Amino acid sequence: MLELQDLDLQLDVVAHKRKSLPEHQALAELGAEKAVVDRELVAADTEVSDLRREQKKADSDVEQVRQRKARNQQRLDSGQVTSPKDLENLQHEIGSLDRRISDLEDAELEVMERLEAAEATQADLQGRAAAFAGRQAELESARDASLKELDEQRATLGDQRATLAADLPDDLITQYQRLRERNGGIGAAPLVGKRCMGCRMELAPSDLNKIKATAPDVVLRCEECGRILVRTPESAV
Repeated sequence: MLELQDLDLQLDVVAHKRKSLPEHQALAELGAEKAVVDRELVAADTEVSDLRREQKKADSDVEQVRQRKARNQQRLDSGQVTSPKDLENLQHEIGSLDRRISDLEDAELEVMERLEAAEATQADLQGRAAAFAGRQAELESARDASLKELDEQRATLGDQRATLAADLPDDLITQYQRLRERNGGIGAAPLVGKRCMGCRMELAPSDLNKIKATAPDVVLRCEECGRILVRTPESAV
């Protein structure tokens, strides 16, 4: 029983190590940081896309007005317009188009500046996202290597436990498992001197006398904690 208990404790240690690998915490923290950057990157991508469309429209607006001004200027320079009133109107329209072009170019420049800033933010976030991805890959690789090693240990210990448990009565194994669940993983403990090493309590003289009078193949229980009590060469009985 004590060998079985020792193997179970080793398996508990392996299970605890699997759950508490530092890579788990590091990946969780990295994932939280990466999620923030990913959201910001989505917003930056959307802003850049919107501004590129806005710039394209601004470029188109400027070009349309320039073309209109060029046509009017061509009519004016060609001498096709001879009426003084029409010439005055044409010149006035050209002047208005110049002012319109200036306004549109200012708006176009403002969009370009906003786009440049948005693209810089986007590039920074892309770099951070790539760095997160690289770090995540490193952590996952280290985690997987540790898990593989621990799983190999668990498999070895599990095989040893199965072999050992096969030689013990099923009802004893069942009882031991229930006691383990109720007593923090310790279902069986040795009797060292007069002390149960499960609860660390000394047995009363009357209990020790009962143990002395009990046949070696009888399963003993600690009167204090209820664990299976195993006699050893160090037992004071």
